[in-house]
This record gives sequence, structure tokens and C-alpha cells, in this order.
Amino acid sequence: MVVAGQTVSAQLTGPAVSTPLTSLKTVRIPEPDNINDFIRNKAEAIALGKTLFWDVQVGSDGVQSCASCHFHAGADNRSENQIHPGADNNFNTGGRPNYQLAIGDYPFHKLADPNNRASTVMADSNDVTGSQGVHLTKFNDIIPGSPQDNVTVQPDPVFNVQNVNVRQVTGRNAPSVINAVFNDRNFWDGRAQSIFNGVNPFGSRDPNAFVLKSTRKQQPPQEVKISLNNSSLASQAVGPPLSSVEESGTNRILPDVGQKFNPKLKSNKLSREIGKKLKSLRPLGQQLIHPEDSVLGKLSRWPNQGIKDKSYEAMVQDAFKPEWWDSQYIVKIGDDGKRRYIRQPQGPRATDEFSMMDYNFSLFMGLAIQMYESTLVSDEAPIDKFLEGNSNALTAQQKLGLEIFQNKGKCINCHGGAEFTNASVRNVNKEKIERMTMGNDKVAVYDNGFYNIGVRPTQEDIGVGDVDPFGKPLSLTKLTQETVALGKILPPIIKASPGENISDAPLSPYERAAVDGAFKTPGLRNIDLTAPYFHNGGALTLRQVVDFYNRGGDFHEENIDNLDADIENLNLTEQEKDALVAFMRTLTDERVRLGRAPFDHPQLFIPNGHQGNQNSVINDGTGKARDELVEIPAVGRNGGEPLPNFLGN
Repeated sequence: MVVAGQTVSAQLTGPAVSTPLTSLKTVRIPEPDNINDFIRNKAEAIALGKTLFWDVQVGSDGVQSCASCHFHAGADNRSENQIHPGADNNFNTGGRPNYQLAIGDYPFHKLADPNNRASTVMADSNDVTGSQGVHLTKFNDIIPGSPQDNVTVQPDPVFNVQNVNVRQVTGRNAPSVINAVFNDRNFWDGRAQSIFNGVNPFGSRDPNAFVLKSTRKQQPPQEVKISLNNSSLASQAVGPPLSSVEESGTNRILPDVGQKFNPKLKSNKLSREIGKKLKSLRPLGQQLIHPEDSVLGKLSRWPNQGIKDKSYEAMVQDAFKPEWWDSQYIVKIGDDGKRRYIRQPQGPRATDEFSMMDYNFSLFMGLAIQMYESTLVSDEAPIDKFLEGNSNALTAQQKLGLEIFQNKGKCINCHGGAEFTNASVRNVNKEKIERMTMGNDKVAVYDNGFYNIGVRPTQEDIGVGDVDPFGKPLSLTKLTQETVALGKILPPIIKASPGENISDAPLSPYERAAVDGAFKTPGLRNIDLTAPYFHNGGALTLRQVVDFYNRGGDFHEENIDNLDADIENLNLTEQEKDALVAFMRTLTDERVRLGRAPFDHPQLFIPNGHQGNQNSVINDGTGKARDELVEIPAVGRNGGEPLPNFLGN
């Protein structure tokens, strides 16, 4: 049986052990079953995806790209103006925006004794180390031929210094996009669905999502609903460009999670605007591409900026089948949201007129970026070599850490398999929903791979316990319970969590769901490079992470009703902690550290705070603070100098 595109039926089986660790080379890269219905040339799609991912022209300000928050081991190492004030909008860390973070700010929850969660709390902050995005602006229109959109600066009541707007910061820490292809769902709260609808992150949850398909050139295109499985990366990729915090002015945005859709807001409006804008610009026209780039080198104009001899329009045509972009009709959208299909007029199009390629740009962007990110697989770490049979790949200390990881530390219970996460496609496809005894010793059901571990009090951010834009639970568990209660499906059989002495039984719509405050388990590969840690970015070092788990979390008692039962005192010795940290460092692929193929990339200029400090900034004349830009140099297939880790410099 299917709920929101997810098959939730289960086989009755006996208790199983945690998914064993293996080399990542043993895992097939997930791919949609029907991908060939859309893509005509995978190599061209990967090139388009890499271009779109790194191109700063995608953002409303001509500065912000997808890569702006995912340039360092797939994550973010910036440390100035990286604080979100949390639910209370009060900046506890640094006092104001544009603060330069320091080592002493971490961990956000400081205890007199790091081994004892009941010891005196020396400091506590509900702030989040996020990623800075765009200034708060209102989108008016694109400017043909310009990487910047026509926007109006809006007074920002939160992200300002002396009433001068600084860049907004996301409310969660940016996870790595490397190996994200193995996640069944993406984003910390799992809202990027494994089913891609071609329009937005919400898959089959959105009943109104459709794209255009041309069957006969002489006739208007058809409005069709599509569904691509194993595509949470595509669902994720079309989210940030829609966000007025991350990349866009506010008029280009879809309603955020928790709001209802306004029927007058066309669900892929942003993608149409981006598509129209990019068609008039040289791909990567503001950035250098290394001549030995593993994907884009043959297209490089080095030492000039951008891609040669190819427009975005040509790149889409080379990558995708013509029925998704080739039509003699354009779409004209009235103020009431209604669509009319008319023959392509001569000359430039009006603001409310879009070609079929413009209209379907969310489809192209999502699938192309997914194709590119699917190549970002780090399967050459020391742990892979060890699991392939090279016993010398790990030191004696690291082998001790591996033993602790799999046993006393209980890490493998959530970070299992070659992917080092239970939220993987392989693991979740075995069972979407599990039944387990929670921290309060009471049985509950929950989304497999999503756990409340006591990082912060549950109600500060309820994660997968929240709702989608249609008022439905983000949690597949709660959504299935609602669907069963309405009599729309038979209750699926839900297995007990591995090792639990609980009977498998049909899911009851009335049994307790422990999903509030639960977040997707991140993969641990390259974790040595991706500080700060947790969904709130509240830990700086791997040792702080190990201390957190060793003491049974920070808000163990407060979160007990939803807490994962494995979050308890571990009683690790100092030697065992050191060994566990040493083991986690074996998960780093040196190609990632050095930016070698497939992790090489174009040049990027990233905003790293603003000229001034948290007390004073320089107004650029429009009400926005002047950026401090940092160059991330272009590197080719052989990589370059490693970037410093977060607060590493």
C-alpha cells in the first residue's frame, strides 16, 4: 500500500541485527526507474547540473548559489554572520547578527562536567549555526541580461545591525550534499520527498503539481503529473532556490512549510522566472572554470569566465528529451492564475509569458542537479579499504574505535551500513516505519532513520513532527495513521526495531507516534571536515559530539517521551573516546579534502559576513550591509590546497 508515494507495507520477519558496515563501493547508487523517460544524455545532464549548482546567477542577488552553503566537503565552513537566533529571535551567541564566531562559543550547551548531563549548566544557547543566504528583499522582476534581479529591500526586523540589513541565516545547519544521493528523504526534517513531482520538494503530497509535455508541435502541450522514485535529491534541489532566506526575493517563493498554498501562487513560479533569467545569461558567466575540470573542462573559457559556445537553453536541449521543452506554444498566466496557451509571438515575452522550457525549468533543475550530486560519492576512505580486506588501512587505535562504534558506543544502531545512516534508501526501503520502546520505556512507532537524540528541547524545533504546506504531517508514520483512520488503506504490518522484544503488528491509527523533535540521521562520511555538528550546529569538535552521546544527550529527561532509547549513559573511558574520534576520521575520503574529481569545482565567491562587526556595518546605499567576499578558487580533477575546516583558521 502507498501513502504519499511511499510503500509502507512490510514483511513479517524476526528481529535483525544492525545493518553491517561495508565498503560504499558495494552499494548501488539509487536512480529513478523512469529516468530515461526524461533524460536523453546523462553526461550532458550531469554537466548542466554541475553548472546550475555552482552558478551564482541563480540567486536573486547574483551572488548566492546552491554551492554557497555546500562548498566545503559538501557543507559550509563560514564563521561570520552564521548565527540564527532560534525560535525566540534572541541572539544569545554574540548578541547580534554579523558576529564572528569563536572556538569558545562551543558547545552551545556547556556543562561543568561533560560526562554528566546533570552537572551545572555553565552556558546554554538555543541559537543555530546556520548558513547565510540573501538579504530580505521583494522580487519585482528579472532584468534581462543581468545576474541580479529587480528587487526592493525590505526592512528586516531580525537580521540587521543598527537598522542596516545583513544577510539572513538559515534555521538549521547545512548538511553535506556528498553521499546525499543515498538518503531516502532529504533536509533534516525529511520534507524533500523520495518521489519527485517535477515542481517542488513535496512529491505526491502536492495534488496540483504538474509539468508540461509536448506530444504534437501543432497542438498546445499537455499538463501532466509525473513521479520519479529515488529522487529526494531532485526534490531537495528545487527547495533552496524558492527560499526568501537562501536564494530568492520574496515574490519568487513558495509558501514555507506550515503555511497553506495560495491558489494564486503558481507552484513553480520561481522556476519559470529562473529559467527565463538564465536563458539570457552565459552559464557560470561570473566565475572561472578550471580547464581540467572533470566535467566542465572542455567547456571552459579559461582564463575568461563562463562556459563557451553553449547557452543554458542549449544545455537543456542536449540533456533532456524534446517532449519536455520543444513546443510552438507559450504559456500566458493571468492574475487569477489561469493558463492560456498561445502561439509563440515575435520579440521578447511579457512578464506573464513563459516558454515551455521556462515553465518546466524546475523539472530540469531538479533532475540535472540530482544527476550531478549522484556523482559525489566518497567511497575511497580508509574505512572502505579496511572493509575491502586491507587490515593495515586502520591503526590499532582506529580499530578499537571501530569496535566501540559497533558495540559499547551503540553508534551503529542509527549509523548503520556502508552509508553510515539508517535513513538510507537501502535501509528505509526495507521498512519505512518501525515500532520501538522509547526512552520512557513505552512503545511507540516512528519514521525509520529519524530520531530524537536530545540535542535541544523537543518543542524548540519539532523536525519531522511538523506539517507540510498542505497541513499534512511531514512524518510518514503520522500520515499513514491518518490515512488508515480515514479508511483509505488497510493498516500495514509494522516491524519492531531490531532486537526489540515487541510483537510485529498492524499499525494502529491510535498508537503513539514518537516523531516530535526527530531529525534525519546524517551520514558520517567525511565528518572530520563538516563541523559544526547536529541539526543546530551546536557542537564544534568530534570530541564534543562523543561527550554528548556519552552522557546520554543534553535534554534527555525533557525529551524522554520521544527520545531514542539508545541515548543513555555509555560510560566510555577517555581512551575509548579518543579511539572513537580516531575511527571517525577514517571515514574521510582524501579526494574530498583536496577537491579532486569528482569533487572539483568552478570558482566561487562566498559572502562571509559584512564589512564591520556585530555592532556596526557599512550601508551599501540601499539599506543592505556591504559583503565581505571570500574566493573559493576553481580546481580541476587533480584538486588543490585543502580549505580550512570551520574555525580552522
